[in-house]
Amino acid sequence: SHPPLCPPGIKCGGVLSAPSGNFSSPNFPRPYPYETECTWLIVVAEGSSVLLSFSHFELEYHAACAYDYLQVYNGATRDRGNLLGTFCGRSPPPPFSSAWHVMAVIFRSDRHVAKRGFAAAYRKDACGGQLTGLSGEITSPRYPESYPNDAECRWTIGVAGGSGPLTLVFADFQVEGGQGCGFDYVALFGGPTTAAPSLGRYCGSTRPPRTVSSAPHLLVLFKSDFNIGGRGFKAHFYSAGECQEVFTTIKGNFSSPRYPNFYPNNLQCQWSIQLPLGYRIKVFFLDMELEGRSSLTGGCDYDHLAAFDGSTEKGSLLGRWCGRESPAPITSHSNQLLLVLHTDRNTAKRGFSIAYMGVVPVNISCTRTDFHIQIPVRSLAQLEKNRIYLGTPSCAAQVVGGNFKIHTRFDTCGTESQKRNNTSVIVSTLYIDFSAGDQEDIHQYEVQCEPKRKEASVTLIIGPDPSRLSQGENLVDAQQREGEAMDTHEIRSQDTSDIVFISICILAGLLMVIAVVGLVLL
Repeated sequence: SHPPLCPPGIKCGGVLSAPSGNFSSPNFPRPYPYETECTWLIVVAEGSSVLLSFSHFELEYHAACAYDYLQVYNGATRDRGNLLGTFCGRSPPPPFSSAWHVMAVIFRSDRHVAKRGFAAAYRKDACGGQLTGLSGEITSPRYPESYPNDAECRWTIGVAGGSGPLTLVFADFQVEGGQGCGFDYVALFGGPTTAAPSLGRYCGSTRPPRTVSSAPHLLVLFKSDFNIGGRGFKAHFYSAGECQEVFTTIKGNFSSPRYPNFYPNNLQCQWSIQLPLGYRIKVFFLDMELEGRSSLTGGCDYDHLAAFDGSTEKGSLLGRWCGRESPAPITSHSNQLLLVLHTDRNTAKRGFSIAYMGVVPVNISCTRTDFHIQIPVRSLAQLEKNRIYLGTPSCAAQVVGGNFKIHTRFDTCGTESQKRNNTSVIVSTLYIDFSAGDQEDIHQYEVQCEPKRKEASVTLIIGPDPSRLSQGENLVDAQQREGEAMDTHEIRSQDTSDIVFISICILAGLLMVIAVVGLVLL
């Protein structure tokens, strides 16, 4: 006998607002009806989280769960950034802990093949839980108010489908101290249980160091005894690789988690670029689509990407973007730059793709006839002097003291005269060859001099092989958007010997004509 279509009176979905409860598919444990869609919205007290678990699970199987399926959302809306997972078949979903006090569960069946369905239980939990996002926040109970006595909280962090390490950073920490941290403490373990290797045990008011678990799981255990409390703690966790990276190479690229698919909600991701002293960092925005501006304030109040000069968010703000912007490239003032992506609880978009290049510290000056170029050797310590040249390899740098130096006249080394904004300037290209093996990697800088004013400048231009960067072909477009496309009305310097030769020929011709006319008149 086939299960019936879902009759009008059958209970299906609803709002669950009790501190704990159970729910199941229609008719459970009998086969669920065909063509059914149910939505359960679980709402617990503000400040708590929802713990959701499944005691039975059996839906029609499909490799992509395209027929019958159950979806779990970290919030109230059907927002792709909030989706924690889609499930079908006989493998039950793992236990879930929401990032806030609302969780949604959606069950759908098609018109063929019905199974027994599922049974689930939930409870509110302000202390501990299983966290599965790419990033998130953990706080002690009642934070920032004093935490309760006799508390024991366990947070198990494990990124769904992730295999990379996890990083935990404490933003605030005040727990009762004591020798050996025997009273109140936070203990960290590099795995899902206390049997995993210990990563530290902390108490007092000194913030624990940044902790990295090499395993894809991290357990945070908080315990308090029967008296004396404290403010507690606040910590952020990141999934390294997608949500937190540090770059030290001269150029590179990265993108938002899951790009070009929709990024998750509730993210606080950081990408730090750290180059040798003297360098600056130029960032190119290849693609960007984030949640748009607030209609009330006009600001990037929801999802946004921000850039800071230096290694922390305390550095000067270089820019803050949202929506479908095409920001012009930005350049740091120092050798470190931090990019932070914040996403809120709903409305996810495609995200962003970024490329960056280190700007070598080039000191340039000029006279009316010469270029003077200096680069500290420490900035390019791994390079031979013949890898740095102006115009042609024959105009390579020399090492003088602690600097690579190029001193050359304007009539050599591929320099040319151009007209820009009705001003005559001398222009050439400085090449720095970082190539290794068969990987060509040559950075180019345009050097320019206005001889009348003796003013020189240097500008990073993209090398001949930008395709090594992801979507690197867009780098040139990005630079043109910045307005660095140069005036192409060029006046090339001509060889003066050619001009003299032509002038002599014309003068000789004129003299011959005069002589012939004179003879005729005589």
